[in-house]
Amino acid sequence: MKKQTIFQGIATALVTPMHKDGSIDYENFGKLVDWQIESGINALVVCGTTGEASTLTDDEHRDAIKFVVDRTNGRVPVIAGTGSNDLAYAIDLTKHACEVGADAVLVVTPYYNKATQKGLIQMYTAIADASEKPVILYNVPSRTGVNIEPSTYAVLANHPNIVGIKEANGNISKILETFALVGDKLDVYSGNDDQIVPLLSLGGKGCISVLSNVIPKETVEMADRWFNGDAKGSAELQIKYHDLITALFSEVNPIPVKAATHHLGFGENVLRMPLTSMDEKKEQVLVDIMRKEGILQ
Repeated sequence: MKKQTIFQGIATALVTPMHKDGSIDYENFGKLVDWQIESGINALVVCGTTGEASTLTDDEHRDAIKFVVDRTNGRVPVIAGTGSNDLAYAIDLTKHACEVGADAVLVVTPYYNKATQKGLIQMYTAIADASEKPVILYNVPSRTGVNIEPSTYAVLANHPNIVGIKEANGNISKILETFALVGDKLDVYSGNDDQIVPLLSLGGKGCISVLSNVIPKETVEMADRWFNGDAKGSAELQIKYHDLITALFSEVNPIPVKAATHHLGFGENVLRMPLTSMDEKKEQVLVDIMRKEGILQ
């Protein structure tokens, strides 16, 4: 049975703008949200990896989710990052996101603990049981040390409240296997900007994107061209923005995209330690590409 689709196209994994003292800059956060929606973005993700959720305090995490939900005011779906390596905390955050009006939650695999596939099934089942809103699984083994296997997706796909996957394992062969097992039960979104079109070609619903913090309109167009039957045009945009994507991942995310959004006028180039600002030479490469593409003057 096909489940509810939260969004089709591109969802921006929002940066969290900060002041020079490291506190959240809600004025620029609001401006970023508005610009994203005005640019045609299909959904917004708050407190994901790109939003530096791992170094936000509990109060900041909760406040940021509520802020984006309130600012968005129903204009597009809001997906709240509520994952943790502590099940009780993940459930608590998930319940909060549901209470304040998020449309879905994004739950990353538990980092550091190195759960077994059995543990992943039990954890995700417990969170989905506790959530009043749909759950999207987030697989990013390069950060968490844990990979969700296709066979595990096949088990979790039977839960009525688990509706999608953000797949950032980068392994196209494994992703193909996942589509073969659960493509008719779960929506699959690329978690890598350099694989938007490849995943769309397998039946994906879109991407949860870092790139769209910088070029929301163009990233949405990449998906729209695909869904409108223009596969060649979609691929052309994937290739056109290859250099920009490479620059945005030349250091660990969200270091480069935080620099990019700073240059776009959305807050200071400030990150929470242990993340530090971008290497000057790499930042200049990023800025040069942004100017070449007409993103910056």
